[in-house]
Amino acid sequence: MGGHASTVYFGLNPMWVSTVILAVTYAIIMSEKVNRAIIALISASLMILVGVFSQEEAIRGIDWNTIGLLTGMMILVSISRRSGMFEYIAIWSAQAAKAHPAGILFLLQITTAVLSAFLDNVTTVLLIVPVTLAICKELEVPVYPYLFAEVFASNIGGTATLIGDPPNILIGTQAGLSFNEFVIHLTPVILVVMVAQAIMIHLLWGKDLKATPEREARVMAMNATESIKDWLLLKQSLVVIGIVMVAFVLARPLHLEPATIAMFGAAVLMLLDNWVHHTEKAAHNIHQTFGDVEWITIFFFVGLFMVVHGVEYGGLLTLLAEKLVAATGGSMATAGYAILWASAFLSAIVDNIPFVATMIPLIKSMAPAYGGADKIEPLWWCLSLGACLGGNGTLIGASANLTVAGIAERNGVPFRFLTYTMYAMPMMIVSVAICHVYVWWRYF
Repeated sequence: MGGHASTVYFGLNPMWVSTVILAVTYAIIMSEKVNRAIIALISASLMILVGVFSQEEAIRGIDWNTIGLLTGMMILVSISRRSGMFEYIAIWSAQAAKAHPAGILFLLQITTAVLSAFLDNVTTVLLIVPVTLAICKELEVPVYPYLFAEVFASNIGGTATLIGDPPNILIGTQAGLSFNEFVIHLTPVILVVMVAQAIMIHLLWGKDLKATPEREARVMAMNATESIKDWLLLKQSLVVIGIVMVAFVLARPLHLEPATIAMFGAAVLMLLDNWVHHTEKAAHNIHQTFGDVEWITIFFFVGLFMVVHGVEYGGLLTLLAEKLVAATGGSMATAGYAILWASAFLSAIVDNIPFVATMIPLIKSMAPAYGGADKIEPLWWCLSLGACLGGNGTLIGASANLTVAGIAERNGVPFRFLTYTMYAMPMMIVSVAICHVYVWWRYF
């Protein structure tokens, strides 16, 4: 592949130029001194300007399926959250546990995990955390255990499906894996990990959480139905999201890509939302919906795809793939375990999205050594489990972690890096160890 890239200025080696740009990009993203979307777009432009590849080739590197799926799901969530359905679910969970603090801790974890399987993790915690703060205030119990548990549950739940976590969206769209395949291969082990996590959280905090009967009565007196702000929108959202989920399941026989399904669902829900409102309100809703799309994330992906494609085009990833296959002695099991654990620890210290974006073409390059693209499917599951669960290891491992920490700090709840890591790293290692046993038993 590197043979095409021979027009770099001053006769420099395109492989090393693209590698240096990627390394500098990573370093600046990790420093958090510059917004990650800005640095990704500048690095992508640099790849073209110095001649690593042409603009046409750069655009070829963008995975529009990922971009479309992310944008469509963000629009669906933006509209449906206005109905108040997510606040209703959180209050319902607390009351289903009869307002017992330990029961609420367990049920809010399950609720967060289930929502994260279908919404992105950051959206899930943005919806659940404010309600959690209100419930904890009524019960007069410490908030930290609840928020910690929700961070973990969001990253664990997001691992279970194609649409639950950006790394999975990347892997699914670029490796050609369907929504159903993610459910069949990842959901079983995620259920085990979630149970193990809930037990650890209960032993650490849950068993000691107590509230007075008066305080519990206050939570039971909360009216979940009052949190529904728009009943018509709630019904429309549930119908459209339901159809989108069925379409994801039937995507293969329908010959549809995830981006088409998500974008069509988003457009239909926007149409329904605007149909019932007058012109002025309709225009406001459209602006609000598009304003809610995380454009920083979208453009970060666009730039990152180009940067990673530049490194792939320069030939580095093919070289690394050959070295990795040689290092594992040609054993796919060894390669799988190496990818699982390396992904987990690296995703705890670098953002798992750029890490996964770089690993995908690397793993694709390993396919010929293991008998073709259809034979390396277990490696994709190892990458997904390691990268998504590894994000729990530190406060900077995943976007949801930092989002919760930010909300907590604003509400006077300290969320320190070291304290979090001290609790989180051992729990993350336990969850990855469970996955190690699972992939050994199921694939190797």
